[in-house]
Amino acid sequence: MPAAYINDTEEEIKAVENLIEEHGIGGICFFHSRASAATNYEGKNEVIYNEDSIVVIKSLIRRYQKASKYPLLIAIDAEWGLAMRIENTPQYPYAITLGAIQDDNSLIFEVGRNIAKDCKEAGIHWNLAPVSDINNNPNNPVIGYRSFGENREEVTLKSIAYVKGTESEGILTSSKHFPGHGDTATDSHLGLPVITKSKGELLANELYPFQQLIHEGVDSIMVGHLSVPAIANGKSTPSSISKEIIKDLLRAEMQFNGVVISDALNMHAVSKNYPVPGELEWLAFDAGNDVLCFAEHTKEGIALILANASTQQINDSFERVWRLKEKAIQAGKAEAKSTGVVYSTEELNHKIAEKSITLLKGSDTDIATFRKTNFCTLTFKRFNKTESATAIIDSLKVMQSEVAEETEVLVLLTPPQIKPANNFGFIKEEIDFINDLLTHKNVVLYHYGNPYALKHFKIEKSLATIVVYQDFKEFQDVATAHFLGKTKAVGKLPFKLKG
Repeated sequence: MPAAYINDTEEEIKAVENLIEEHGIGGICFFHSRASAATNYEGKNEVIYNEDSIVVIKSLIRRYQKASKYPLLIAIDAEWGLAMRIENTPQYPYAITLGAIQDDNSLIFEVGRNIAKDCKEAGIHWNLAPVSDINNNPNNPVIGYRSFGENREEVTLKSIAYVKGTESEGILTSSKHFPGHGDTATDSHLGLPVITKSKGELLANELYPFQQLIHEGVDSIMVGHLSVPAIANGKSTPSSISKEIIKDLLRAEMQFNGVVISDALNMHAVSKNYPVPGELEWLAFDAGNDVLCFAEHTKEGIALILANASTQQINDSFERVWRLKEKAIQAGKAEAKSTGVVYSTEELNHKIAEKSITLLKGSDTDIATFRKTNFCTLTFKRFNKTESATAIIDSLKVMQSEVAEETEVLVLLTPPQIKPANNFGFIKEEIDFINDLLTHKNVVLYHYGNPYALKHFKIEKSLATIVVYQDFKEFQDVATAHFLGKTKAVGKLPFKLKG
């Protein structure tokens, strides 16, 4: 399953068509562009945004399917919707936001269902989601907000709800990243994470959601690039090319009979160590992967597999992949079953906002009292992503003068980026200024973003801190209603905030 790109040149599109026609590949996985962060991890190339990406991908899917003798499996990462890869398409909340919802996984089912509808309309069969990793390392640089949280039961139940919602519309799923990418401090896009836990610890926690999803009949499991010696006979071999982890543990011990797909083989955790074209593809197949995602050396990989694999090995994988294709094609032809109310993106996001908003510090009484004061409001949000540090510092100086005589301050805080690198995009002066406010003023803080970013702020000194999780309009509306006392905060932070 090589990568295909929505924003390719005609020459690059023809190269993919040739790959399909000449080598009979089984499917393709779509990414935004060759310069995007998901495909060019350390590159500095500017990503060009295309307002018509959804129109382009539909056209490309039709074109690539036409070039194939047999139907291709079309995959994409749409964990929080097609917007993860495609502009101007519906976006739903991150998994961490869904993790804050208490005792109502029906909304997670609806997220899976809505995303599946969007995939189906575009011609996509396979959403490579959900992330079923238990994020029990607060310094995790790559999972974090993509996980439902740090509690194994909640991660499991929410993963199952997402899968069931997706399946209700006939779209395939893939639980990832086996055997569990949550307790790592290394991004496997850039290096190989090492997990030193015992097998008993892993079975009790990291492996638990995957085992339950296997019992529920999940279509496929994606194997991550992780070094886990305890389940690899003491070896440091990446899990994605480990027979002990895929064949012995996942297949034999955990009894998974569905399709195993590798995480992207261009990721530096593995790609840097196998420079010989085709070698990594062969090792991944031989370890037990049925689908080789983001295979970069298709021709050479096929040659090595044909030269080294047994007929039985090839046929077993073929049967699993063919059954998956049949399921996808039949589901595409079937009429959608009526399963109650279908929410629009806006309606669903609003309901999730109401169920997830979290009062982390303080009380409703504190906020009601604050509301009666002559408070001022400060909004921290970068509308210009390329804003210089000098310009930010100049803005801070203006704010500083504005609040010098104030005692009550409402702070609306949106981190500049969702990922934790470089302090979530905050410069030191911003962090210092906000912490100074928290220390010396009566502050009510509404946080619209990845709640892990709150570890940089002295929220224990705030009058009240409310986690809103997203900066969508629907979440802003619910936050406003909460501040005005018109709605309660019923969500719960899905992890323990340290620091």
